[in-house]
Amino acid sequence: MTESEFHENPDEQLAERLESISDEEAEKRATALEAGLASYDLEDEDRALLDAYGFEYEVEEARGADPVLAVIGRPNVGKSTLVNRILGRREAVVEDVPGVTRDRVSYRAEWNTKEFTLVDTGGWDSDSKGMASRIAIQSEVAVDMADAVVLVVDATTGPTSTDEMVVKMLRKKKKPVILAANKVDDERGELMAAELWGLGLGQPWTVSALHGRGVADLLDEVLNILPEVSAVETRIDEGGPRRVALVGRPNVGKSSLLNQLIGSDRVLVDNVAGTTRDPVDELIDLGDKQWRFVDTAGIRRRAHQASGADFYAALRTQTALERAEVALVLLEVQEPLSEQDVRIVTTAAEAGRAVVLAFNKWDLLDDERRFYLEREIERDLAHVSWAPRVNISAKTGRHADRLVPAMEAALDGWDTRIPTGRLNAFLGELVAANPHPVRGGKQPRILFGTQAQNRPPKFVLFTSGFLDPGYRRFIIRRLRETFGFKGTPIEVSMRIREKRKRR
Repeated sequence: MTESEFHENPDEQLAERLESISDEEAEKRATALEAGLASYDLEDEDRALLDAYGFEYEVEEARGADPVLAVIGRPNVGKSTLVNRILGRREAVVEDVPGVTRDRVSYRAEWNTKEFTLVDTGGWDSDSKGMASRIAIQSEVAVDMADAVVLVVDATTGPTSTDEMVVKMLRKKKKPVILAANKVDDERGELMAAELWGLGLGQPWTVSALHGRGVADLLDEVLNILPEVSAVETRIDEGGPRRVALVGRPNVGKSSLLNQLIGSDRVLVDNVAGTTRDPVDELIDLGDKQWRFVDTAGIRRRAHQASGADFYAALRTQTALERAEVALVLLEVQEPLSEQDVRIVTTAAEAGRAVVLAFNKWDLLDDERRFYLEREIERDLAHVSWAPRVNISAKTGRHADRLVPAMEAALDGWDTRIPTGRLNAFLGELVAANPHPVRGGKQPRILFGTQAQNRPPKFVLFTSGFLDPGYRRFIIRRLRETFGFKGTPIEVSMRIREKRKRR
């Protein structure tokens, strides 16, 4: 059955009838319905679901921020490989060409139960020009924002003039520095690394980031110089800043928007698609609140169709989306909505994130393009018609202040939990006015409903038979109309249970 085959009766009084039912009466009805389930064959997981209803999220108390360790060095000395070795997973993009890492990128790391923030950076080169010079600036900023620094040098080439320039820069910063001599795989490498004493940073800690040799000793020394609590990061609320994944296809303006919100050139921006490859975390104060933004690499194509650095960037963009609470999807209004745009929006919704659609470059839109854009939205984004829309200009900041109310509304819907009594009162009134059509001589009934979780809202309906997809979509639509749920996907699943046979 398609939704068009289900002819619902207009029921404008549903909200009024629900309003007339007191909370006490609603709870009594739900208790009676739940008791009625005793005559049905329930599984252990059914009883666990019914017993577990009502849990609350615990918000951790504010604590000092973890200390910050920056990993810097000239291009292609193995910084990202070392970062991956410390993390114990392939997180930082690694490719055997210089310049793969472009922004400074933060990860949460742990060694011997001590947690710290690990910052990977692009290659530092004092003589760089263009984008490379901006990469170097990001590396210097990373040093400013770190409690300690690991300088990675290629032991096989010995100290270079660029290494000496980095050391000169570090001395001005007056931060604790550990010298890591990378690519040391054997005793011969140890002898070559002895040359690095000449940099004047003390003992070179010999490591092989690729094979893991010496990394444990390096980390032990790192813990000796890192403070208990960061002196540069502000106190944070573990349950506090809402996490926002900034997603969209390449070159749609994500980094420009992030820089506009921050008020500085935090993220590299270039008129070439794919400038951003790493997710970049940033705490931003907006609307009297702190938000944690993640500027993700543009999603070029499906992960299995990508290669090299783009492949790992796509995987980490997906990870950033799954770690976020709300997805801010940036779309460009001057170009027709593409298959990529629709896929990204769909991916965000299927990941269970709250969704806000931000249409960029709205100030450049003419009347003709606006007409066609509205038709495209109606046709291609109908499945997320519940997502708030904001029309902005990332470059000028026009209407950027409207993003906060939209994100707050989406998160409110994402957080919403309906009391069991109120939900079953809603279902009872809904079904009374619009019963499920008879199929095969039987009419499936909704025996009981519960909200299994929020973030995103998921509902489980115990039924006596299969509910057609069109009828479930009808329930979801009326849930939105009655309880809000703006900006969040909703899932309604069934547990079909048969009546227990008398013995």
